Order: sequence, then structure tokens, then C-alpha cells
Amino acid sequence: MTEPVKQLVIHGVTRQDQRFRPSDWAERLAGVMSQFRPAGMAGGHLTYSPYVVPRLIDGVRCVVVDARLREIEPLAWKFVCGFADDNNLKTSGINPADMSKP
Repeated sequence: MTEPVKQLVIHGVTRQDQRFRPSDWAERLAGVMSQFRPAGMAGGHLTYSPYVVPRLIDGVRCVVVDARLREIEPLAWKFVCGFADDNNLKTSGINPADMSKP
């Protein structure tokens, strides 16, 4: 049996329960991260990475980040975690602080 994929969900809501703006922030973040793909996976210039995907969860724009991103590109992982922290966004799933430990 395979281990379930660990995911970090970045919610488009601040810790003060304010909606994060601009409204297309999730698509922008996923677009910036689109170059990070599994080895050998071809992707067009208009597709998202399978590791960083925008989603609508309970009516809130979110970005779901696959924890395997940390393994293939630690700086990309640090970037998305820093984005959430710098913008005071709520997160769920795995704790980014736990993932920064060696």
C-alpha cells in the first residue's frame, strides 16, 4: 500500500479572516510554480505543475501544494511557504514548519 501524499493547503483567507486579494492570487502563484514537474513529465506552457494547483475549497480560493515539491526543489517549497507566511494566510494539511526540519 502506498503512503498518502502529504499536502499543504494555502487558503485565500488571512489569519484575521479577511479575503486575500487580488482575486486571482491562486492562479498567479500556481503559474509561477508551473515549471516544477516530475522528472520526464512534459508540460505545455499553459499548464500548472501537479505539485502546485489552484483549487476552490468551500468557496475560498486556495492553492494545494504537494509536499514532494520540497524534495525536488527546496527553494520552491520555501517560496510557497514564505508566500503564505508573508501574506499572513491560513494554511492547513501539513505544518510547513515541520517540513523545514531535516
